[in-house]
Amino acid sequence: MAPAKDGESHENKSQTNDVRRNNIIAAKAIADAVRTSLGPRGMDKMIQTADGEVIITNDGATILRQMSVSHPTAKMMVELSKSQDVEAGDGTTSVVVMAGSLLNACHQLLARGIHPNQVSEAFQLSCNKATEIMTEIATPVDFNDRDTLIKCTTTSLSSKVVSQNSSLLAPLAVDAVRHIADSQDSNADLNMIRVVRKLGGTVDDTEMVEGLVFSQKASSSAGGPTSIKDAKIAVLQFQLSPPKTDIENSVIVSDYQQMDRILKEERNYIADLCKKIAKTGANVILLQKSILRDAITDLGLHFLAKLKIMLIRDVERDEIEFICKTLQCVPIATADGLRAEKLGRADSVQEVGTSDGKIVKILGVPKPCKTVSILCRGSNKLVLEENERSIHDALCVVRSLLKRKFMIPGGSAPEMEVSFRLGEYAKTLSGVESFCVRAFAEALEIIPATLAENAGLNPIAIVSELRLRHAAGEKYAGINVRKGCISNMSEENVVQPLLVSVSAIELATECVRMILKIDGVVPVY
Repeated sequence: MAPAKDGESHENKSQTNDVRRNNIIAAKAIADAVRTSLGPRGMDKMIQTADGEVIITNDGATILRQMSVSHPTAKMMVELSKSQDVEAGDGTTSVVVMAGSLLNACHQLLARGIHPNQVSEAFQLSCNKATEIMTEIATPVDFNDRDTLIKCTTTSLSSKVVSQNSSLLAPLAVDAVRHIADSQDSNADLNMIRVVRKLGGTVDDTEMVEGLVFSQKASSSAGGPTSIKDAKIAVLQFQLSPPKTDIENSVIVSDYQQMDRILKEERNYIADLCKKIAKTGANVILLQKSILRDAITDLGLHFLAKLKIMLIRDVERDEIEFICKTLQCVPIATADGLRAEKLGRADSVQEVGTSDGKIVKILGVPKPCKTVSILCRGSNKLVLEENERSIHDALCVVRSLLKRKFMIPGGSAPEMEVSFRLGEYAKTLSGVESFCVRAFAEALEIIPATLAENAGLNPIAIVSELRLRHAAGEKYAGINVRKGCISNMSEENVVQPLLVSVSAIELATECVRMILKIDGVVPVY
């Protein structure tokens, strides 16, 4: 019986090792797929979705979100990128590349017979030490210092498709977040910033509006106004069209008199609604889109035009809350709820022509206004979408500086400093722990190596020189991809929020430890 037990034990161990190896290979494949997108000289990916839509981007979170992934461990890497996007908004590619490198280090450690639990504990120790080191080299930021915030945001935008427009987009993102948040706050609700896309023009035409912007034009087919001064705005959630029955049925009209009566009733019904609206003093209507029937008929447009009331129709349901916060008004769900005190105020509502149709701007909203709109422009759909993604990342970077008011140099300087200091720390430890901490330190060198590789530089020569510089005490030495050499990143104004780098290391370590603890896959049919 004994030999059978030994054989069974060996088989189980072999199966466990196979599961770990397969998990590590799957996760590394995901990391390798996005690795070429890292940094200012990173390549873009063209993604074709199932419905034929094409997306061009180098944003790690967007690339992984669109990937069709079946392996459960590979899905964990996709979730890792999403977590970084939620927490910091930037560094979504770095966190996946870092996790892939740490898993490679784990693979080598496990091959030497070190137990996964020992590796896991040592990696957690290394992560805590790395966070301490990064906090040491960080410099505090005053959230009222606009220039410093712009420097951090420009670094984030340098790797995007729209990087040449960073001189416009960076100040725009900083001003938008500062508008909705106080320097005393520890967070900012980015839902209070509404990004409106409008095709046409160039990225340079992107602008911030302290008020509201609608991508649709005013409904003026019946001769209604397209510009109103001293506007009183009603946000309507009911239809300005004849009511319908709740169930499917048909009405048979046998003669013209009955038909005339129906049309007359409809006319009177809509006329009464329009008169009730006019009675409140409203001269602008924002009408919510209806899915049950037409939100407004031609007859309704005719009456509103006669009453000199401006109409903006097809307002999305999920925009109502933002609109009401901006205008400080209350949405009106029924005709009986029409009251003058529920109206919003604005200095002007005007239709503005663009190269691709017209838009409506509502300016001079009541103070204090803790919301802001960004009109996002682009010459084609691909540029427009990438512009929107870049603005989102820039807003998240400013929010990261608000959450944790520290910044560190970019260009892989913090990763290299942590790698060097962890290597020195490993010498003070003994046994397996020292070995694992050194492996963690070496794994972090993947960031400078990848940055150098993507910039067309020699990664071995660059990483070797960086090690030498950091050993000499140059803690801000990083890769200057523009000049193709190593520079002081602080002097080059290449800076980023502390939260981005700390979050990347913590989330990558957490994910790697989770993958290490898996020793079996149980299929459930």
